Order: sequence, then structure tokens, then C-alpha cells
Amino acid sequence: MNILIRKTLFLLGFLTISQYSFPQCEIKNRIYPDGSMIYYIEPVNFYQTKAKSLQGGISTDKENYYLELLPVPFPEKPEGNKLKDDLDVKLADGKSYTLKHFDTRYIRKDTVMKMVFLINKQVIDQFLNFEVIDVKINMMGEEGIRTYVFKLHKEALKEQLECFLKDEEIKKKK
Repeated sequence: MNILIRKTLFLLGFLTISQYSFPQCEIKNRIYPDGSMIYYIEPVNFYQTKAKSLQGGISTDKENYYLELLPVPFPEKPEGNKLKDDLDVKLADGKSYTLKHFDTRYIRKDTVMKMVFLINKQVIDQFLNFEVIDVKINMMGEEGIRTYVFKLHKEALKEQLECFLKDEEIKKKK
């Protein structure tokens, strides 16, 4: 009985370690009504309190890379569609980078707002090499700029970009 418990604990420990040692790299895709296809990895939590949260991840159309952010709380649809300011991102290299606003979408029957920002090709290397420290989103109105300090999964964007680039390399070799 004691050996069975040890084996079970060893197996659970191995699975836990291997899950964190090798980041999940499950690339999914979605076809939009206009016929375009976007490849993405499920969003992860970056910031979570009782009052606010931020999820997000990287997506690509195989030509450009985008940072998708899902802030909570978010304004109702008419006001939220007016959010068109660029995003300030501070990385672990101590520098801030500006990502161009690409789109604001309401999804899942308008229960989620997704803000999409274009990752400029000139800063891809910085995103591959440094963790995100914080992002600043202009929510307009009384609130103004909302700063999300990444407390959870700081390295997620870096890992997701690596996943996409490795996937592209593998497909090029075939």
C-alpha cells in the first residue's frame, strides 16, 4: 500500500513539473465572417482582484501579431467602441512600448470586450526576450488610464510568441 502511494505521488509530481516546464502551446484558429482566419492561444490571467481583472494573449493572421486584452470591468457597447487609443506596455527591460490600436470587439453575446493591438514588427524581439511588467489602457471618461500590473503569468506573452514562431518554423521545414 505504501509503495502505491509513493508511486502515485511521484507520478503526480512528475506531471505537475512537466506541465510547468513545457509551456502549453495549443494553437487554435477561428474563421471570421469576412473569411479571414486568426490563430490564437487561449487567454491567460494577468491580473485579478475583486474589482478588476485582465486576461489576454497573442493572436496572429500569419502576417502580423496582435495582443488581445480582455479587461474587466468594461464600458457598455456604444462607449466601449469609442476606445481607440494605443496601448502602453512596459517590459522587463525597463522600456515602454506603444502598440497601435487595431480593434475593439464585443464577443460572447456582448458579455466580453476584447481590445486588439498590433505588435509592431520592430518590437517582436523585445516581446520575445522580456516579460511584461504592466499595460496602460485608456478607458476614457471619469476613469481615464487604467494600469494593470502583471502579477500573474508575466512570461505568458513571451511563451505564446515563441509557440507561434516555432510552429511557423516547423511548417516552413515541411
